[in-house]
Amino acid sequence: MTQEIVYLSKPEPVSMGDAWFDIASARHFWIQRRFEVLHKLTTGFDWPHLKLAEIGSGSGLVQRQFEDYLGAEIDGFDLNEVALRQAAGLRSQRFCYNIHARSASLHRTYDGIVLFDVIEHIDDDLGFLESAIHHLKPGGFLVINVPALQSLYSSYDKAAGHVRRYSAEELIALVKSAGLKVEQWTYWGKPMLPLLALRKRRLEAMHDADAIIRDGFDSRGALMNAALLTLSRCETIPQQSKGTSLMLIARMSDAG
Repeated sequence: MTQEIVYLSKPEPVSMGDAWFDIASARHFWIQRRFEVLHKLTTGFDWPHLKLAEIGSGSGLVQRQFEDYLGAEIDGFDLNEVALRQAAGLRSQRFCYNIHARSASLHRTYDGIVLFDVIEHIDDDLGFLESAIHHLKPGGFLVINVPALQSLYSSYDKAAGHVRRYSAEELIALVKSAGLKVEQWTYWGKPMLPLLALRKRRLEAMHDADAIIRDGFDSRGALMNAALLTLSRCETIPQQSKGTSLMLIARMSDAG
């Protein structure tokens, strides 16, 4: 049974195109590949025995992946009520919660926090990370995924609410500024670089944000989706050359 939404904050608008939630599913090649990259970077993590949260959980796709593939529950925090109501997760809790409220009841609660494609939407990404860390136990970790390479910034990024794309150097410097130690990082999506360059050119003349998101993220049917998933797997992880996305694991000191 799907968990009810727990309201710790009032719903608020977020910098994210709602059309994305209509297209994104657990079957989408990019959603699958992102989770595969997480799995490759976290071999040896005892996920079912960790207290976990996802900030920016949206419609719960990552929560469902944790449940189905790792046997773990992961609390989801978001302010987008439309996305929260879609609830792909079954056992994991869902919270309408503004992390900047820094609830005392959630202080130092979690062993690990997932930030999948969130901080690129935030103007003050350092302040956002600092609020996220409020909820992390000493010795706990963050898993961060972001779109990579500002040279790929396009109409799609703008329509999706992205403020920026990151280089590895920029993301590493950011998490160090927040007081965290980088343990592991990788670019991923290298085989997709030509397709994103083509997408950037193709969408230049489009102006409707929802249409841009639908065109830019739609995998165009089951056969094409399967082909793109196969193509996306044609790289070694971790790799520190380049890619369309960037994933990083950072840890808080045991002293907090």
